[in-house]
Amino acid sequence: MMAQKIKKPLTLCVTSGKGGVGKTSFTINFAIALSRNDSRVLVIDGDMGLANVDVLLRLSVKRDFRDILENGTDPRQALIYARPNLAVLPGSSGVPELVTLGAGQQERLGSLIKMISTDFDYVIIDTAAGIGASVLWYNQFADHNIFLLSPDPTSMTDAYALIKLLCRDYGIDHFNLVLNFVRGVREGKHTVETINRVTQRFLKLKLAHLGNIPEDTAVRRAVLDQVPFVEQTPGSKAARAIHELAQRVHTLI
Repeated sequence: MMAQKIKKPLTLCVTSGKGGVGKTSFTINFAIALSRNDSRVLVIDGDMGLANVDVLLRLSVKRDFRDILENGTDPRQALIYARPNLAVLPGSSGVPELVTLGAGQQERLGSLIKMISTDFDYVIIDTAAGIGASVLWYNQFADHNIFLLSPDPTSMTDAYALIKLLCRDYGIDHFNLVLNFVRGVREGKHTVETINRVTQRFLKLKLAHLGNIPEDTAVRRAVLDQVPFVEQTPGSKAARAIHELAQRVHTLI
């Protein structure tokens, strides 16, 4: 089934409380799945200091966020088309001063993103992990968030800390969960119930559950090979789950 074209770009912020939950791999594969639904997709590597979207896609980067913010480079000149309907705006790696953006930089960055977003149906921002200034800003800037977490207790604890901060200090009251590395339906259900129980008790907030991505050896193999698993093993459990999520994202519109 082909995706219904949307009138204005839908901006999604993919984030997590901690690293190691497969956030960048999810972002890339999710973006490819969306692009196959006859949609134009832009991936923004929002990890301002440790960008790696380009690494997982084997892209050769000539211009990145640093060129845009510091040198006034036209952001369209920094775009790399990784696939026919999929463009990437690379982040910067090893540039610690970009991790904490000032108010002026944030305003300029927002204007630049809005300018280039008009060419796309979806904009997916892959943020850094944690609760840094850029992570908080991207979550406020986007139309919707997608919180990626695993059943690991530390992942749930860190995700809750970020949700609490965004809810309490920035007034964000809707959060969409995607569980990664799930070993069976029971584990997925238990994880969602656990974090929802905490957010409802202390934040009066119920989280939306978009779906699960099962633990799959095809994912690790694809990451090591620097090939998206939806392309390398399209019939794998993880790839099928990603395509189901790509269809379900229309519920956010």
